[in-house]
Amino acid sequence: MKKIVMYMFAVFCLFGFILAGCGTDKGGSSKAVSKNGKDIVVGLDGNFISLDPQDTNDNLSYTGEKTMFEGLVGFDKDMKVIPVLATSYKASDDAKTFTFKLRKDVKFQDGTPFNAEAVKFNFDRVSDPKSTLKRHSLFAIIKETKVIDEYTVQFKLSDSFGAMINTFAHPAGMIVSPTAVKKYGKDFMKHPVGTGPYKFKSWTQGGDLKVVKNTDYWKKGQPKLNSITFTPIPEDGARVAKLQTGEADLIFPVPLVQAKKLDGKNGIDIHITDSIRQLYMSMNTMKKPFNDVKVRQALNYAVDKEAYQKVVLNGIGSEIDSVIAPKVQFYEKQTPYDYDLSKAKQLLREAGYPNGFSATIWSGNSSEQIKAMEFLQQQLGKINVKLKVVPMETGTMANKIWSVSNPDKAEIELYYGGWSPSTGDADWAIRPLLGGSSLPPASYNTAYYKDTKADALINQGLQSADSTIRGKAYAALQKKIWNDAPWVYLATQKNVVGVKSYLKNMYVLPDGTMNLNNGEIVD
Repeated sequence: MKKIVMYMFAVFCLFGFILAGCGTDKGGSSKAVSKNGKDIVVGLDGNFISLDPQDTNDNLSYTGEKTMFEGLVGFDKDMKVIPVLATSYKASDDAKTFTFKLRKDVKFQDGTPFNAEAVKFNFDRVSDPKSTLKRHSLFAIIKETKVIDEYTVQFKLSDSFGAMINTFAHPAGMIVSPTAVKKYGKDFMKHPVGTGPYKFKSWTQGGDLKVVKNTDYWKKGQPKLNSITFTPIPEDGARVAKLQTGEADLIFPVPLVQAKKLDGKNGIDIHITDSIRQLYMSMNTMKKPFNDVKVRQALNYAVDKEAYQKVVLNGIGSEIDSVIAPKVQFYEKQTPYDYDLSKAKQLLREAGYPNGFSATIWSGNSSEQIKAMEFLQQQLGKINVKLKVVPMETGTMANKIWSVSNPDKAEIELYYGGWSPSTGDADWAIRPLLGGSSLPPASYNTAYYKDTKADALINQGLQSADSTIRGKAYAALQKKIWNDAPWVYLATQKNVVGVKSYLKNMYVLPDGTMNLNNGEIVD
């Protein structure tokens, strides 16, 4: 259990620290610059951890892996599910059986065939109850993977799970070479072999990853580049400098405070696009005074969301109008909580707190997180809610939140963080954060929100593969949670990417992973 909890926390922390997203391009257009050759350098803000998609829990590693691996299905730039290694798929009405037809013209980069047996090997590997792979929990619901014929594979689930197609589209569902896994064993993560447009060249752990053109790639005419070198540049200023000098052709993320200054200078285009990452302050609904919905709604009215975007996000964000972001499947717009101090004070009086109260807020110790907590402290002070700001190192916060198994003994009152549902589905956007079965240490429900009606709607949304049935359940669920206000809803974050003007067709998906596979140099 402890291993699972710490894994979950690692994923949670990931989404707290990494920009996520993608959507409508709002980048500027800079003075043209040119480049010799078809080899590019991508500067990122951290190191790759693994090159095995089934044993990866960070978006940074997935960005590198997605050049080498592909899934049965994947996402387009708007997080809509599309066929990739599968040509078609269908689900049973009870969402327990999923059948895929596979492409017949695909080989792994080691020359071995891609077929139903290879798919079965992959999902037997990750769904095995004895598996220690980090993404086991995503696919543990698979009871059996059956080879129907050479290019047809069928999955039988242990229970109904309407979000399964989106789960297959998660980067953890990308297909690895069975031959390479058998050859390298635990070292496969250092010797990745997939079906993607680029193949592994070299990787120094803590250093650069280089991938080169797969000349036998099944998509004719792709890829357009000869090589991509990913280089970690954790320091913001250094990463920007590399882009300015041309030592890097693309960087992600661009520091928010510098984005607008860089656009159009030194041949740089800044692309600001939508993400599915929601930023919020959770309130422990099992503790006074946050067990009163009027108090929770009061805090929502007391925070100026436009000011939050300007002060904390440097003007780069969008209004949050549901518990899930617009690009998440089954999103339904709600009526935002306007900035209204009079309404906030009235609700506090009705709840029995005319003189306000004191509380403690937790988050990480980055400058951005501290700035956010201090902003909330200042805002809520206007209604005499006094916040004590407590920034924490990752390990300390993990122990504070996830080592407590009895909800009544949880110390947490308020928590500032964010979440990006990497399946693009309403289920993964809501259930881990607000489901009654997701209280720590089981999952990430730091609001300790547990509501019988909400849980029934969560379950209803998973009992069918019919999108109409699922959509009705999630529409009602979003309205219910929005009105119950277990969070102070702050903003939907944006992605900020910096590219040289000659580099085209590369983008960050709404989930925070980057797609570089169609990239090309255009003079």
